Amino acid sequence: MPGKASARNPRTSRLPRKSSAQTIASRKSTALRISTPTIVIPEEGPTSTLRTRICDIFSAAQRTTAGHRKLVVGLRKIQETCCYEQSNSQGQNNFGEDDFNMELARCVIRLMVVKKTENVGDRIVRYLGLFLRHASEKDAAIVPKSDVEEESQSFTETPTTRLTSHILSITLPLLASKEKTVRYRSTQLVAHIINSLDSIDEENFHLLKLGLSKRVRDKESMIRVQAVLGLGRLAGNGDDMDPENTDSDDDVVSGLLEKLLEILQNDPSADVRRSLLLNLPLTPTTLPYLLERARDLDPATRRALYSRLLPALGDFRHLSLSMREKLLRWGLRDRDESVRKATARLFRERWIEDCAGPRNMPEESKPGASGAPGPANVDGLLELLERLDVVNSAVEDGVALEAMKEFWSGRPDYRDEINFDDAFWEHLTPESTFMARSFNDFCKQEGEGKFEIFIEEKMPEVTKLAFFLERYTNHLVDVLRSNETRNEGEEEDTVEQEFVVEQLLQIAKTLNYSDEVGRRKMFALLRETLAIAELPDDITKLVVDVLRDVCGIEASGERDFCGVVLEAVAEVHDTILADEVVPENEDESFHSARSEISDSTPTTEGKKQSRAKESTDDGEDEVNAIREIMVNMKCLHIAQCMLQNVEGSLQNNLHLVTMLNNLVVPANLAEENLTLFLHCYNKGHETLQETALHVLSDILATHPSLVSLQSSDAALLRSVSKIFSKAIKATQAIDVQSAAIIALCKLMLTGVIQDDDLLKQAVIAFFDPATKDNAVLRQALSYFLPVFCHSRRENMEKMASVAPSVIHAVLSFVEELDEEEEIVGVGAVGNMLLDWTDARKLVVQDEFSVSWDEAGRKEIKAVNGDIHLDLAEQLLEKVMSHGCTKEEKKAIIPLLGKLYITANSTREKLQVIYELVTKAIDMKEASDATSRNALSKLLLALEKAIGEVGTTERNAEAETVVIKRCIEV
Repeated sequence: MPGKASARNPRTSRLPRKSSAQTIASRKSTALRISTPTIVIPEEGPTSTLRTRICDIFSAAQRTTAGHRKLVVGLRKIQETCCYEQSNSQGQNNFGEDDFNMELARCVIRLMVVKKTENVGDRIVRYLGLFLRHASEKDAAIVPKSDVEEESQSFTETPTTRLTSHILSITLPLLASKEKTVRYRSTQLVAHIINSLDSIDEENFHLLKLGLSKRVRDKESMIRVQAVLGLGRLAGNGDDMDPENTDSDDDVVSGLLEKLLEILQNDPSADVRRSLLLNLPLTPTTLPYLLERARDLDPATRRALYSRLLPALGDFRHLSLSMREKLLRWGLRDRDESVRKATARLFRERWIEDCAGPRNMPEESKPGASGAPGPANVDGLLELLERLDVVNSAVEDGVALEAMKEFWSGRPDYRDEINFDDAFWEHLTPESTFMARSFNDFCKQEGEGKFEIFIEEKMPEVTKLAFFLERYTNHLVDVLRSNETRNEGEEEDTVEQEFVVEQLLQIAKTLNYSDEVGRRKMFALLRETLAIAELPDDITKLVVDVLRDVCGIEASGERDFCGVVLEAVAEVHDTILADEVVPENEDESFHSARSEISDSTPTTEGKKQSRAKESTDDGEDEVNAIREIMVNMKCLHIAQCMLQNVEGSLQNNLHLVTMLNNLVVPANLAEENLTLFLHCYNKGHETLQETALHVLSDILATHPSLVSLQSSDAALLRSVSKIFSKAIKATQAIDVQSAAIIALCKLMLTGVIQDDDLLKQAVIAFFDPATKDNAVLRQALSYFLPVFCHSRRENMEKMASVAPSVIHAVLSFVEELDEEEEIVGVGAVGNMLLDWTDARKLVVQDEFSVSWDEAGRKEIKAVNGDIHLDLAEQLLEKVMSHGCTKEEKKAIIPLLGKLYITANSTREKLQVIYELVTKAIDMKEASDATSRNALSKLLLALEKAIGEVGTTERNAEAETVVIKRCIEV
């Protein structure tokens, strides 16, 4: 134990903040180090016993971390001897606090040059942090209580705090060193000191924030990692500064938390993001940024979120419902297996204990927090499912099923504890039904059949399940029918009841129907249920699926299945006629009542009653028409579900032929109502216009003959083209414009629409600055245009025919463009058009590039270049026209030098282009050197191609003459 504390004033022995480095070098070297920080190794000087003892301790500390605790105690004894005890023994050197601090600083300076790959540096940093923490605790125990009371309003100064300030005064200037090793070790030591101590004086606090804030932008990721480790501890106190004591440097450290959150989102290093994820304070401000790391690019960062951050977060019920669902979905569907395992363990060990564990228990005391799960608690599991909102998350793409699959897989205690007795099935809730369904699916699908014994022991047989299904289905139907008679706003919510029935049907899909009694009971129940017109569509689909399994997989079972479904369709359709039946005595009673009052009622009153009756009849007709449409849609939905379960030959199934003639064909009115959808676009709002475009696209893709040039109505074709043209120009309605472009791309790729004007408008829309915010449109066209052109020669020719108009439109955009707006350059547009019309990039070979030799083998000829010749002809005619401006010529003529000119082209076209180029040169259409060079290059290419064509023709004529002479001989 240390002796009595020294009576000297601790503040008088405190080492100066700025001059402490003078113990290492001269004042001159100190000034140099502050301006350009470098490592200056102090002179050794005479060896002392204090130096020897300290060096021995540090030498042992760098070998292994196993003896650090013992070495810390030994170094603390030396510190107490130098700072608290006075040695009066003669013949021994007396060392004070300054000597101890100086010797310790010598070791710290030598640490700065140790590379990151050497573990001794990390051991020394860890040892220093451990020593400072231990020494601070000992100093706090030594300081008398009276001194603490006197200095309760200020920072208590002790030998360890002065030692810490001395180390920081040496280390902080080295944060800006040019050597990355020095920056790394200094940042690492500062960050470790911050995380080792409970408190630090205010002056050092601001200096640390300033120095580390600059290091978070360091080019080395290893330095940024250490900087954020230190700033994460300081982030909670970043906004507590006194405005009167701040200077210009405080602008750098203001908003520290916001800066760290920005780094968390955007730093390119995964190590930096992961360090911030685990060291930032958990507050309502930081929590959303931390949780979004579940979508981080780095698998280790995502795993750290699920395995370390979320378990330490506390009760998951503090998270919003949507965030719980997102975290589970992102984690369980992660592409990395370790992330999926961490998410599953979080769900089945941590979240379940939040619901199943004792109430009002500290987080660290809960069973799941210590790693050992608590005992099984079925009520807690039901609460967990309720917290996940299984009614919405257990749908087809929901994550609840995946979560429960992992739960049953990792919690055998719950598999043994769960019990589905009669009392359970008598009082089903959405959570309990889903629990039973997920348990049934797990036992059926996992373990290669070893869990099916649980189904035999715990799940009900087919007959009993059929009775329970009938009970809950009847209750649902009663509620649905009663809602039809209630006023608006008074309907009873049936979502949970529908969910219960759906889960029971999901269980029924997996049952074994070898028991004939249970199979017949289930068959009769499903047959009656399918004929209920009010049944929701999701339940109807499940009923059809289960009915298919009940009927059997053989061909006879499929015929029975189709027959039963069609009988149910007929019964559903008959509900239309049932609603229109009028009681026999209704007309008689009506006439009787009217005859009784006819003598006493004026004529005008009779007319009013007549008009009221007519308006009532109109309202009833409208209601009946709507109901008829709904019933027909219901019948079509049942038929669709049936067709999805049919595997045999459709032509040989008489039931399907009957359904096609009686149900599907009368409902297929798309062709006859094409003009109706055109009218919907012209008169409807944006949403209706978008839907109309989708419908038009589907109709034309299914029935291309409606707009074919040979068999279509010219007026209808013009109407369709006008609709698409109008929609492409609807720049204010982005969704409508995108829908029109996507539909047009599909129809043009399949050859349904072959309108050159629509193609031109689509290309112009691609380059139009007004569509810069329509990412859907530009993405669709960026794929469509090259695919469309490179797929067929005819498409490439169409693009060549509209290219001059596109260039003219782009030039007009440039003229109308504001200074702050941007647009694709005319040169880039021209290069794209040349690429789209380059015959060498055709994917499909045609008759222009394929020939056959004498042996019947296919030969690939040189690519025909007529498309670029046609494009050159149009561009040259545009250039030499009177309306072509100087800017257009500068944009068009350079493109002529990039055309593909080959001898494998039509000679007449080569000659025509040659004459046009010669004429353009004679008329001096090219006003700049670039344009003149382009014309000259084109002229030389044409001369070469024409010469090769002439040589080829002469050779062919010579061969013909030789062959004739041979024949004559």
